[in-house]
Amino acid sequence: MPQRPRQKARPFKGLSRLFAPRHPTPEEARLSVANKRHEEEIDVLARRIILPSQIVTDEELVRAMHQDRGQKLARKDLWDELAEKIQFADATRLPTPGGETASLLMAFGARSDLVAAAEDALYDGFAPDPEGLAALEEVLDDYPGIYPAALVVALAHIDIAWSWRNIAGQSDPMRAAEQASEHIERAADILAPFDGTELNAPSLVAARCALFAASDKRGSRVCEEYEKLIALDPGTPRHMRALGRHILPDYAGGLQALEVGARRVAAMTQDSWGAGAYTWVYFDALALKRGSLELLDVEFFIEGLCDIASRKQDQHVINLLTAFCAITMAPQAQEDMLTRQARENRAEIHACLDWLLKDHLRELHPLIWSQTLLSPGHGMKLPSRRALVAKGRQTALRIIAAQLSSMLKDGGSITFSPRGIEQMPAS
Repeated sequence: MPQRPRQKARPFKGLSRLFAPRHPTPEEARLSVANKRHEEEIDVLARRIILPSQIVTDEELVRAMHQDRGQKLARKDLWDELAEKIQFADATRLPTPGGETASLLMAFGARSDLVAAAEDALYDGFAPDPEGLAALEEVLDDYPGIYPAALVVALAHIDIAWSWRNIAGQSDPMRAAEQASEHIERAADILAPFDGTELNAPSLVAARCALFAASDKRGSRVCEEYEKLIALDPGTPRHMRALGRHILPDYAGGLQALEVGARRVAAMTQDSWGAGAYTWVYFDALALKRGSLELLDVEFFIEGLCDIASRKQDQHVINLLTAFCAITMAPQAQEDMLTRQARENRAEIHACLDWLLKDHLRELHPLIWSQTLLSPGHGMKLPSRRALVAKGRQTALRIIAAQLSSMLKDGGSITFSPRGIEQMPAS
């Protein structure tokens, strides 16, 4: 693969690539008129849903603040200040309102320019410019023994390894595998001198988890490493969700290891989450691998949903759970590809939409709903924020109107507020 002469911005491809409908079968074409009429009826009902919508949420603002801080400090070569802030965030377990990790967000911002440039190069068919990564590696010489510097550089290597696999892997799999392996091994060397548990640094342990998840040579230790991370930082659901995603490949344990790991983590974090950790570990896995639905203990999963909703009243989390039940666990067209047990489990989770809407949802975060339409770890360039928000709002209101249609049949409306939902009679 040739070296790219210079970086350039990738053009926006629009919503069509992400939300375009697939070509209908003859049977689907025959039913299209009825479906269109049904959608029009739902849209009429959706206009009678009065639900406050947060276009920019507190969670997004705080995430952006931490990412921007990391990016700006790295651009200005203020690595002393960046290291201090990452260490403080680790020591205090500084979270966002929705439970994201501030230290990892700053580390992401610090490497984001480099990783974005590498991804753009690979999308355009060029190898990333090695000078960018070489310049970042100089930070290791300037700040020897300072773990936040090692954290940023190692995570940059891991991100670029995944980019080689996900972007270049289809066109040149051997070259992509070779390059990914080189980046993974370099990340392992960078992280080797540091013990995140001894340093009380969850971000460093998270980096080792990401390293092991990216390496089939180390994959068998994924669950073990994540258990160390979760023991160090049990309040952060990000780590549990990542465990569920990263344990799915056969080299990391597969579905049986997923079930065992989810139960072990639930036992470890019972004081913090009740059964919630079991749910968090399965959360993304259920969207990624069909077989996980059959293996799932659905009663335990729903108990976990209840525990999360009762313990974490932040509306970012409530929207996340509600969109998951409404969209990810909605009945699918290809029902014959699931076993009966898997279909029943999915239906039970989907039914949780009712009590989540009525008992917990108080405001709409449209971006979460549009993102739920995409698969976890989606690698494609996203459309504009405005398009995603519009799609998310339309999707959410249609689902809510369909779910609560019996409450709207008298011509009235439904109002969501901090007090709950209220039926308003027709005027």
